[in-house]
Parts: sequence; structure tokens; C-alpha cells
Amino acid sequence: MEWLEPLSQTLLARALILSPTLYLLMNAAHIMAIGVLFGTILSLDLRVLGMFPEVPLQSLAPFLSRMAAIGAIVAIFTGACLFSVRPHEYAQNPAFLTKLALVTLGVAHALAVHRGTGWRTIRAGGGASTKLRLSALLSIMIWTSAVIAGRWIGFL
Repeated sequence: MEWLEPLSQTLLARALILSPTLYLLMNAAHIMAIGVLFGTILSLDLRVLGMFPEVPLQSLAPFLSRMAAIGAIVAIFTGACLFSVRPHEYAQNPAFLTKLALVTLGVAHALAVHRGTGWRTIRAGGGASTKLRLSALLSIMIWTSAVIAGRWIGFL
């Protein structure tokens, strides 16, 4: 784990360690980004599953997808900053490693969905296929598990 040592010595890591206010703000930004990410994914997946049929999926899907991407980018950036404060501790935390695996799986799943025919059908104004509905269910399970794993980090 010696290769992680330089991370804790970066200017940003040192600033976060020395300033409780800066750390608090970074942590708050991370939580807000996760809220945007999870909220938009959950909303989109529930719509794909058939809830809120009065809201047109064709116009909703691209917007929520972009918002989820923004949330993911900010969450990953702020998460990396927070990781730099205690990289050795986090790298040995099973909950953190689980969260990292689930986030990776969630992002890979989202990319696969966006490359699939079901997504193109929705963008063209068609309905959600059974395969896409199952994918939405899987997405909810992955991201819910990632949030739970993230909360679990502090308890180990």
C-alpha cells in the first residue's frame, strides 16, 4: 500500500486534512452529487418501469441521463478528493471496496444501456422493451447497493 502514500501528500489532501471546513464542504458536495446521481437514475428507471406514464419518456430520458452523468462526474471527483485524505484506510475498508465495485458496475451498466437498441427506441419515441425494464430494475438494485455500501464505510 506504499504506492498510495503520495496521494495523502498532495496539496489538496493536505488542505482537506488541515481545514475541517474545506473537508466538510467537499463531503457535502459529494453527498449532493450522489443525491443528483441517485435521484435522476431512480426517476428514470421508475419511468422506464412504467411509473408516471403521463411524463413522456422520449423527452425525460435524455435530460435525466445527462443529469445523472453530471452527478456521477462530480461524485467521482469529490470522492477521489475525500479518498486522498486517508487512502490507506479506505483501500483496506471492505465497504469502500464494495462501493467502488458497485459504482464501476453501475457506470458500466449505464454505458451498456445507452449503447443498446432499447435506449435508441426510447429516444425515437418508442416504449421500453422487457429487456430495458429488467435493466432498469438491475440499475435500481446496483445504485441502491452502492449507496448502502457508501454509508457502511463509516461503520467499519
